[in-house]
Amino acid sequence: MMATNRRLAVDSSAVTCFITLSLACLHVTAFKSQLFTRLGARSFSSEPPIIYKTFYFNQRINHFGFLEDGTFKQRYLVADKHWQEPDGPILFYTGNEGDITWFCNNTGFMWEIAEELGAMLVFAEHRYYGESLPFGQDSYSDSKHLNYLTSEQALADFAVLIQNLKSKMPESPVISVGGSYGGMLSAWLRMKYPNVVVGALAASAPIWQFPRMVGCGDFYKIVTQDFAKSGQNCDVTIRRSWKAINNLSSTASGLQWLSEEFSLCSPLKTKTDAVIFKGWLQETWVNLAMVDYPYEASFLQPLPAWPIQVVCKYLAFDSKASDYDLLHGVSQAAKVYYNYTGSSSCLNTSQTATSSLGALGWTYQACTEMVMPMCTDGVQDMFEPEDWNFQAFSDECYSMFGVRPREDWAGTLYGGKDISSHSNIIFSNGGLDPWSAGGVTYNITESLVSIMIPDGAHHLDLRYSTDLDPPSVRAARALELKFFQEWIDKTKKRTGRSGTENRL
Repeated sequence: MMATNRRLAVDSSAVTCFITLSLACLHVTAFKSQLFTRLGARSFSSEPPIIYKTFYFNQRINHFGFLEDGTFKQRYLVADKHWQEPDGPILFYTGNEGDITWFCNNTGFMWEIAEELGAMLVFAEHRYYGESLPFGQDSYSDSKHLNYLTSEQALADFAVLIQNLKSKMPESPVISVGGSYGGMLSAWLRMKYPNVVVGALAASAPIWQFPRMVGCGDFYKIVTQDFAKSGQNCDVTIRRSWKAINNLSSTASGLQWLSEEFSLCSPLKTKTDAVIFKGWLQETWVNLAMVDYPYEASFLQPLPAWPIQVVCKYLAFDSKASDYDLLHGVSQAAKVYYNYTGSSSCLNTSQTATSSLGALGWTYQACTEMVMPMCTDGVQDMFEPEDWNFQAFSDECYSMFGVRPREDWAGTLYGGKDISSHSNIIFSNGGLDPWSAGGVTYNITESLVSIMIPDGAHHLDLRYSTDLDPPSVRAARALELKFFQEWIDKTKKRTGRSGTENRL
């Protein structure tokens, strides 16, 4: 996914909070210990069981050089129950920064339309995540081994894999699908390899969240708007909470009170701990904005329906509330996110999202090519003021990995906002999703189209449909399916094959 890059100063040291599309905010000292875990089961038994086969494909470690010929096994999942041979379409999910089974389990839209389209589903894992490790257990050992973790290499993996699949089913048109960073890859796959995919759905894909393309503060403005309209004084209380935390954390007794009030697994002992604590809370509010779904879900954490509305019930304070009363409300609000099920004995400030996401890998990507500026001013948003400082960010990346980011490389590589020469890409964005700030939210051409979902959070359209879905997301899915059918039919007409309208 993409990283939003914020720098928090801690006395002489620095803690960088990388806000990813996958949304894990970890601290620099914790990055080295992060490993990849798996989520093997679906969250809700009410959803239909899914059946797929697991395969491994030998990929080149380096697609863009000829001296090295090392390979690794890329994992991909195939579901062909509804595929209509010999020329049924292929819906190809461009894997994100994490275990591919997790994304497979959470992309209900593809599973629900497979039968109607007579489609085969393929979920391809992104290199360096899940089981697709180019150097096995050494893949994260140092920057030399991490050197091949780039979006360019990942896109080449997808293109080569698709070409291999097409060698066995040459008449099957391929449509790429992805959400968040996977959505960016889906769009870029169509841009870079239009001979491989006939169209792309890029859901919640912030392909413009790069330097000088959008305002660095737009992301946090949307987060704040979500809270402001979900409860009385909700955003105001959060804005006031930072000063209250600063007041209490100035003493040892205040740090102890905060640790006990928030049921922290690791007590706060220093000012640095307090800064990390505030970063953890900030990520909590961001994550809630991304997963503000109209039904119970456990995409990042188990949550109630419309979780921000539930959170805001604890934050309706007036200006007379004491620091202690205000922060008691904040602690109760935070526990909606971290302990909705009541099963957690304490809250862990080193984790804000599912461990199926590869936080360390994404941090490296943010430190190389995925440079996504973020800033806050404390006025138009509910967070402490923090400027975007590329040099400071670069220095922190260098201290972690021994590499420096290329600030403008993504814009150079993928065209920035000048993409009108491309075709057949759907950009869907939710009005509640802060990542829409860096997304394509208007039609560029007749075939580069934007679908806005006013009541939608992060790639809601890719999730399984429910009776609680707002009309806007139902309409979005219907329109996306319509475009898919048009792309498939046009491709088949060019090759002399019958279209979807002729299927039984």
